[in-house]
Amino acid sequence: MPKPHDAKTVASDVDDPGSPAPNPFKGKTGFTRLLHAFYNSMAGLAAAWREESAFRQEVVLAAILIPIACIVPVAGLERALLIAAVLLVMIVELLNTGVEVAIDRISFDHHHLSKRAKDIGSAAVFLSLVLWAVVWGVILGPRIL
Repeated sequence: MPKPHDAKTVASDVDDPGSPAPNPFKGKTGFTRLLHAFYNSMAGLAAAWREESAFRQEVVLAAILIPIACIVPVAGLERALLIAAVLLVMIVELLNTGVEVAIDRISFDHHHLSKRAKDIGSAAVFLSLVLWAVVWGVILGPRIL
């Protein structure tokens, strides 16, 4: 006889052939989950560094610009904006790379939807670079000129 459905019953408890199999990568909690998330994040950063020249260029740019942001005489909020703009470029580049890799995993064939997704990801990186330039220009421009 099947178990009754109550609030504590989860999908993996129900003997339903139509329900998806439980994900073996889910279910970790607490410190174990944080540790696995950290290792996955480090693997992602290493893969981006190894495979993506744009990401390497942005890391080098960040290694130069973040110390400059820490040295220039600006208010704390302005310093945070300078650093955040640099980090945002790297974050958007990582997301764009994730989209590109997922699309390439599906197929290398040319498809208008694949092109659209990659172009939109590229546009996001472009806009993050524009934001970086505007933030740095607005905050440091008057001090330089």
